[in-house]
Amino acid sequence: MVKFNIESLLKKNGKSKYWLCKNMNITSRNLNRIIYGETTSISFKYLEDMCKFLNCNLSDLISIEQDDDLNNKGA
Repeated sequence: MVKFNIESLLKKNGKSKYWLCKNMNITSRNLNRIIYGETTSISFKYLEDMCKFLNCNLSDLISIEQDDDLNNKGA
């Protein structure tokens, strides 16, 4: 499962989700969908903007977590 570390990066930079939305010209609903994994795709423009405004690399922004369902199927 792809996980976005947006909230921790915002905290590290002393910024709010509102600030990020305004700078990226994205709605808070769409940002929350990204944060909580409720979307199946994201544009490269959003990825680039997030890295720029959160002062991070793509590897800081995104992490991959094992899906518990997949782990249980193999047992």
